[in-house]
Amino acid sequence: MTEAAPDRRAKLIPALMVALKAEGQAPGLPELMPDTGLAHDHIRLRGTGRIARLPKQSQMRLGAAENLAYQAACFTRASVSGHAPRLYAELPPSQALPRGGLIVEEIEGRAARLPEDLPAIMAALAAIHALPVPEAGARPPLLDAADPLADLRAEIEAQAEYLPAAPADTRAILQTHIAALRDLANDVPRPPKRLISFDAHPGNFIVTPSGRAVLVDLEKARYSAPPLDLAHATLYTSTTWDVASHAVLTPEDVAGACRHWLACLPEAARAPLAPWIIPMRQAMWLWSMTWCAKWRVLSGAEAKATQDGEDLAADKSEAALIAHVRGRVDHYLDPEMAARMDEGFAHLAGLL
Repeated sequence: MTEAAPDRRAKLIPALMVALKAEGQAPGLPELMPDTGLAHDHIRLRGTGRIARLPKQSQMRLGAAENLAYQAACFTRASVSGHAPRLYAELPPSQALPRGGLIVEEIEGRAARLPEDLPAIMAALAAIHALPVPEAGARPPLLDAADPLADLRAEIEAQAEYLPAAPADTRAILQTHIAALRDLANDVPRPPKRLISFDAHPGNFIVTPSGRAVLVDLEKARYSAPPLDLAHATLYTSTTWDVASHAVLTPEDVAGACRHWLACLPEAARAPLAPWIIPMRQAMWLWSMTWCAKWRVLSGAEAKATQDGEDLAADKSEAALIAHVRGRVDHYLDPEMAARMDEGFAHLAGLL
């Protein structure tokens, strides 16, 4: 039988202390932080300005060592922008910590408040997107698909296999968008490729006392289309996901954020990226909605660790977190809500 989340979390600090000692890292005064995410536990090392980030699973479907290397690259590359925490150390997989961990900079601040913090979030994303793209040989281990649009379509279609778990009316709406994405991927133009987070929902940002937005959760970064991050930061499925940053944005809020993001980019990048804002917004929405269907299936007690490194089983997290996620998934997959979100794309396109 799988170990229950409270029992598992109670053992994290002693296990971390063993791992820190083995790597010669200062433990400070370890303090278990609230269980707020499906992929990681976090322990504050009080007095050091650092946080231990301990994977529960790999949402990238990677083995333990590969997952750590991938996340280390995410933090190392994004932190150059000034809007992501610095990486201090890696704790390799061990008997104490089978999935290992990372020691990263603790960012002092508060949860994002929307819409007032949208300009800061857009500036942070633009700073990441403006980073120089390395030569092809220097991009691994981060994903760097030769055709990011086709790769994204394939990822969405793989998740769409779980759509029978969604109501029929919702499935019909999503299948219409999937067909449109196939048509888009079969066309010739492609969006410019830059470093992106691919997990830029507002709950992953901390706003410092100076007003700087910092993206603190970096696990899925890749070289792909920047408007995907813009979408993830402003979609309804993102802005209402996290309790601390929950907000319902108006179309005018979103349009203003899009304009601010463009204004923060280097001038030469604006014209090539602007036409992709709506198409990539629809694609990111598809990814989020099909993920919801996938979670609905794979969080069940009978479906655990079905893919290498990935484990969405509900008993990996505390009951309150799982109840929250289940409520959000049910809400987004509801046919009436899916229809309302679908209508929003045309409205935003008119404003832009």
